[in-house]
Amino acid sequence: MQQDDRQPAPSKTRRKRDAEALQALGARLVDLAETEWRRLALPDELVQALREARRIRSHGARKRQIQYIGKLMRSIEVQAVRDYFEQRGLADRLAAERHRHLERLRDTLIDEGDAALGEALAEFPGADRQQLRQLVRQARRERERGGASKSSRALFRYLRDLE
Repeated sequence: MQQDDRQPAPSKTRRKRDAEALQALGARLVDLAETEWRRLALPDELVQALREARRIRSHGARKRQIQYIGKLMRSIEVQAVRDYFEQRGLADRLAAERHRHLERLRDTLIDEGDAALGEALAEFPGADRQQLRQLVRQARRERERGGASKSSRALFRYLRDLE
């Protein structure tokens, strides 16, 4: 008796799950700018299908177009597209974390005043001490009065621009 070394064919459920994953990836591609499509070096036929999907407004027709995009994606190497979205997600998470860090720093500066100024100056050595102190004082006064947070936003923008 001879042993067969070939891999068994994937199950129908597995093939369907893979096809749906490619359709979802294709739907994400539709939302990207065309410059990103060129950067990913997508085939012309796929780019045309993506453009068509953007144009379609009918739900049923759009769903069929996304299915067609998924079919086209079976013929290309999709790892580069997956890597692109993974890197993009990582960059978005890092930007969100940096934003939260700057908000915490701003709030600390407003709460503690000059005592927390050293922390900000250590993180941003190029910061103008005088301007930073002035923004902190204005934001503090506004907070005490219960007014608008215009100065608080200005302080945040200043910190963000220092990056």
